[in-house]
Amino acid sequence: MIRYVSIILLLALSSGLCAQNQKVILSGSRTQKQDSVKKPRILKEWTLSPDYSEEVSVPIDTVFSLSNRFKIADKYSPVNASLGNYGLPFYQLSFFDRITDPDKFLYDYYYPLMHLPSNALFMNTQVPYTEVDWSFAGPKETSEQTFRVRHSQNVNRYLNFGLIYDIVYSMGQYNYQRSSDKTFTFYTSYTGDNYKLYFSAGINNLLSYENGGVLKTADLNLKNSLDIPTNLGGLNLANSLLKNRNILLVQRYTIGVKPVAKNDTTSHKKSGLFGLSGTFSHIFIYETNARTYKDNNPVTPLYDSIFLVTPITTRDTLNARSFKNTVRFDFSTDESRKFRLGGGAGIRNEIVTYSYFSPVRLVYSASPTVLHRVSNVLLGKLYNSIGEKFGWLATGELYLTGYRAGDFSLNGEIAKSFFWKNGVASWLITGSMMNRQPSIWYEEWGGNNFEWNNNFKKEFRIDLGTTFKYPARKTELKINYAIIKNYLDFDSTAHPSQYTSGLSVASVALKNELRLWKFHLATDLIIQKSSNSERLDLPLATIRSAGYFEHLFRFAKTGGKLNTQLGVDVTYNTLYHPYAYMPATGRFYRQDQVTAGDYPFINVFLNFKIKRTRIFIMFDHVNAKLMGFNYDMVPLYPMNIRMLRYGLSWTFYN
Repeated sequence: MIRYVSIILLLALSSGLCAQNQKVILSGSRTQKQDSVKKPRILKEWTLSPDYSEEVSVPIDTVFSLSNRFKIADKYSPVNASLGNYGLPFYQLSFFDRITDPDKFLYDYYYPLMHLPSNALFMNTQVPYTEVDWSFAGPKETSEQTFRVRHSQNVNRYLNFGLIYDIVYSMGQYNYQRSSDKTFTFYTSYTGDNYKLYFSAGINNLLSYENGGVLKTADLNLKNSLDIPTNLGGLNLANSLLKNRNILLVQRYTIGVKPVAKNDTTSHKKSGLFGLSGTFSHIFIYETNARTYKDNNPVTPLYDSIFLVTPITTRDTLNARSFKNTVRFDFSTDESRKFRLGGGAGIRNEIVTYSYFSPVRLVYSASPTVLHRVSNVLLGKLYNSIGEKFGWLATGELYLTGYRAGDFSLNGEIAKSFFWKNGVASWLITGSMMNRQPSIWYEEWGGNNFEWNNNFKKEFRIDLGTTFKYPARKTELKINYAIIKNYLDFDSTAHPSQYTSGLSVASVALKNELRLWKFHLATDLIIQKSSNSERLDLPLATIRSAGYFEHLFRFAKTGGKLNTQLGVDVTYNTLYHPYAYMPATGRFYRQDQVTAGDYPFINVFLNFKIKRTRIFIMFDHVNAKLMGFNYDMVPLYPMNIRMLRYGLSWTFYN
């Protein structure tokens, strides 16, 4: 299906480009006249703040530079440790990019690929906006394809609706490694002067075939990767299926704001005491998650325990369903005043139901174990800005009653911007303190190969950080430090474990692009260190760097332009003990027997841009088997070897 869609897109692209060229040639002098007409534009794109009380602007991704970096996961964090095949579970090498929210436990290794309330996008556009992204790699039997279509349009200047549909489908270069991720979201927003509404609904289906890794890394020298034996094979047909359904509905009504006439460009200040306005909000979030693990033949050395003897098969299922309702009131002084003060308070009710089937020695129990958890949360917020260059923000949550009573989080930030020679720079200082109940799945678990019942202490964590951004020089520097007590992870037996002593982590991350004439060097560098490498081992240095030559071709006869980039993209990290992976639980766990790193992954790419179309051609992992066979980022899960990849991104504003 995807292959046919791809062919249609390529044909449409060719036709579109030819039509555009013919139009330019035939129009002659008329072209300049048309170009002088003001073109319609997209107004803005945004997501919502963590408390869903404010809009947070997001730049629209139309940047040509390094368009060969097509993976959505890499946009969230620059380097990820995966099971070798895109679309399978992965974790971020950067500690401070990892997802630690207990509510996201079942999908934290897929989070960047999913459409969820916490990352919902909204748009306001003067003309219909459509985006198509597609990529293809490898021969048919081991091919990998990605596809995204996105559409957004306004009904009027207040009401917008849109949708995004993503597919990651990869057969994998090793046996029983297929991934099939299909995610969809529909969203709409109404942004009137007094009343605002944001709605999104997400459907996420992520299917991962589990091969348990290769039996021996020594087999990697075999010519055909499909001939390499794996721990789980044709008898197992093991797979994990994660299903997520979610709804976000935010309604906000503001009093104290008078609508401004459409053609009135005069600056207006709000009347009353400091121009105060207040906003009443209701936030509703519904989410359901189900993880199913199947294995037709679990009698394998990969598992120490098998609780279900007859029949010999595994059908593990975990379910979580949550309803969250928040009512809050926020106030602010007039935005046009130099001194602006605002804040808010609210209360949230959380109702969560967990269920799983507990194995017994002969059969699965007839009815699942069901756990109901209710919590009530007090919310607070206070912020202040002085002019456009300085401001601070403080937010907090306190769980008053219920399952998570005593949990709290405090977050603060100070922002300062200033002008330098080439533009505006910004400096952000952040800090947070939290005390929180571990995910229920650390304490309750039932399956054919694993079961546990724990009572862990709350995790206490303090984070301090600062970020300096200088867009004119394409530079960003981040420094983070965390102190964690009662740190939770999975031990070398793949069971939950808690470290009750203190653990600290420090990190420095630099993002920079250097330019000399037409030569560019774009680099992401992460330096990080844990105080206890036996509990949390991290690569001391992680780098992803692309060096490329960029040239713009101009065609005088047609007035056309072709922008090109030719370069090399390298990813590297120092040696450390990476997490191993357990298929039955879908969790990464500690191990101290195998190291990974000290190996460069090298890609060679050629990027093109014609009008609103971006095209790339890339050789992935060109150095495969030329520099050894230690190219796994997770033990026994080697990365894909050399293959040709190509793709395009096409946007329409009409």
